[in-house]
Amino acid sequence: MSGRDLFCQPRRFGRGAALTLLFASLLVAGAATGSLPGDPGEAAPGATGAAPAGRSEDVTRAAEEAAADGKSPMEAAERAVSRSGDRWAAVYSEGEYEEFAESLDGRYTGVGLEARRERGDRIEVTKVQPGSPAAAAGVRAGDRLRSVDGRSVDGLPVTDVVSLLRGDATDAHAGTTVRLGLERGTRVWTETLRRALLSTDSVTVHRLSDDTTVITVAAFTKGVGDSVRSAVRDAPAGAGIVLDLRGNSGGLVTEAVSTASAFLDGGLVATYDVDGDQRALHADGGGDTTSPLVTLVDGGTMSAAELLTGALQDRGRAVVVGSRTFGKGSVQMPRRLPDGSVAELTVGHYRTPSGHGVDGRGITPDLEADDGALQRAETVLSGLGDVS
Repeated sequence: MSGRDLFCQPRRFGRGAALTLLFASLLVAGAATGSLPGDPGEAAPGATGAAPAGRSEDVTRAAEEAAADGKSPMEAAERAVSRSGDRWAAVYSEGEYEEFAESLDGRYTGVGLEARRERGDRIEVTKVQPGSPAAAAGVRAGDRLRSVDGRSVDGLPVTDVVSLLRGDATDAHAGTTVRLGLERGTRVWTETLRRALLSTDSVTVHRLSDDTTVITVAAFTKGVGDSVRSAVRDAPAGAGIVLDLRGNSGGLVTEAVSTASAFLDGGLVATYDVDGDQRALHADGGGDTTSPLVTLVDGGTMSAAELLTGALQDRGRAVVVGSRTFGKGSVQMPRRLPDGSVAELTVGHYRTPSGHGVDGRGITPDLEADDGALQRAETVLSGLGDVS
């Protein structure tokens, strides 16, 4: 298991399983982990407005009554949400909401480390972002991370380690410090780093061979669709493309649709409903419909990434390889509470072009593969190329 401090979920985000799947500027579908900037009290363009009346009114009433009594509206809303039976509903502080909005802009507060848990429950640094505080301090890939602010990280889940690096428990901002205990060979030392607001590239591209280009999308942050289209245009003519969505926990639905447009010539991407009102998402015309395409997925492929996968699979554009996806296909609407916190409640679900529901089911790949999935994708691409 590995993690990074790029998209760490703040402490209350743990109840959601994925990055938010966002429709327009405010309508949210996906994992109850935030939203875009703006006033969640307003409806998204084209949206019908609020969450289901009963749930929304219960949460709002609880928050307002708490505020009138001098108690915490956020805590009252959390209790109301816990009683609602809505598994994807959540309540976030104003700071958490703003922090997640930054991550969807491709920004995050952290030190620029990626890490994974090795045998013996040791935490190892796997990557250091150039120009980050960690890079400036001389931290390298392969270093062992022993502690964060004096707390041993051995045996901790990587997500918890990343949360410590980000300072989620204290809503740490850029400029705050974090003390890392590190080990490299026989050297053991401590570095105090100052967190910074960093940028990340959610799309990476590399050539697996002369005949295969791998486009990896970590999350659907702003600009991802344009980056994928550029990568597709730059791929050698006739070469196969692997679209790697493994571990992609979602993001902006507009970017997922834009990415679909890179491989489709218009047509349906998904349908969704808000309080029973049916709507549709369509790809733009002019995408590459000829290059052999394999999409890689796994249990960490969620939300907007599942929406994209379902579109490419149902439209016959890609062969999907990997393991069953997570299964997050519900739609939430955010609502601002009296203290500035934000509550999100489920208002509907989306379906793939063939009408398949994703929520609780996930997407079954065309070819199952776990270890060696990328090699399997290469084999599939060679066959697709022969057919074409």
